[in-house]
Amino acid sequence: MAGRVVRSDGGDKPAAAGSGRVSGAGKTGRVAGSSASAGAESSGRSRRVAGTGVERVGTGASGRRRTVSARSPESVVGRGGEARKPRRMVGEAGSREPVSRSEPGQFVDARRLASEDLVARTLQENSGTLGLATRPKVVDFKARAKERKRVGARIIALRVGVAILVTALVVGLGWLLFLSPVLRLDAAQVTVSGANEWVSERQVRQIVDGQTGKSLLLVDTNAMTDEMTAIAGVSRAEAVKKYPHGLAVTIKAQRPAAMLKEKGSDALTAVDAKARVLNSVSANASVAGVPVIDVGDVDAGLKSRAVKETLTILDSLPESLRKQITKVTAKTQDSVTTELNGGEHVIVWGNSSELKLKKAVVDKILSDPNVIGDKTQIDVSAPLRPVLR
Repeated sequence: MAGRVVRSDGGDKPAAAGSGRVSGAGKTGRVAGSSASAGAESSGRSRRVAGTGVERVGTGASGRRRTVSARSPESVVGRGGEARKPRRMVGEAGSREPVSRSEPGQFVDARRLASEDLVARTLQENSGTLGLATRPKVVDFKARAKERKRVGARIIALRVGVAILVTALVVGLGWLLFLSPVLRLDAAQVTVSGANEWVSERQVRQIVDGQTGKSLLLVDTNAMTDEMTAIAGVSRAEAVKKYPHGLAVTIKAQRPAAMLKEKGSDALTAVDAKARVLNSVSANASVAGVPVIDVGDVDAGLKSRAVKETLTILDSLPESLRKQITKVTAKTQDSVTTELNGGEHVIVWGNSSELKLKKAVVDKILSDPNVIGDKTQIDVSAPLRPVLR
């Protein structure tokens, strides 16, 4: 059976049988084919298609009529007769509920998806200061390598320059502090105090002269004081730097333990408790308070054990007793004898053992006239049993 197409303007046009195609220029048309007409007549169903607002009318398996609006957004009648909402596309006007892209069963309008315009992005990244598109920078690897070499050479040159500058500064500072005359020790600005007739200032200055001309930073004051204390008669020495060119030396000169008088000579040799020669003076020099020991030879006497024991004893005596000594004899190291006030009293010391106890016994006896009586000799070689003669 041939079908026909009904147009909205009222005209109709026969269609080829079995074609099932839709033709017409209006918004609403009716499609019928030979096969469709045969099916509609046999089953009692009819179908109408419209562009907008067209209803499809037909009968189900139960014979009930069912009308479905093609574009109606209100409701759709299902097979069981219940109403259900039609599906909405993402981005469709009137859609209120947001639909997840990953939710199954939903439609996505690809035209509404965000897209990235690579051409616009490239032009934006390569636009100049005035907004004009510029040509992308082309990297020249050879030029880049040359530039790296130049930068490396500049860094090396900079480091070498800094090293040379630092070296020059260090050398200059070292020369200024250690070799230049800025801090050089001047002999004219060296002061010596504490010397006496037994320890001369000349001996001290000879030691200081060895440091003259050096920078004060290089002057070893500890070595200087060690040399000064090695001088016979010097018990203590101190050297203080006085910048920029001076030095202050202070010594404590001890008195001689005794004077050695050599037979046949008018010279007196001052020695300390360690048998070191302090100085030599003439016989006319004032030696008040210093005991005199008669020896055959000064050098031999300094090596004698008897003389060394005598010097130890004499050096330990108080000044009040030393001033009274007019003669000292020591035939052996155990027979040291001193004569007081021209022979008024004679003290036999023996040797230098238990010297502290011996001095206490002698002082006790001499200070008590009832003990000493008319006796002139005091033997304390055995201090626990002194003997008076």
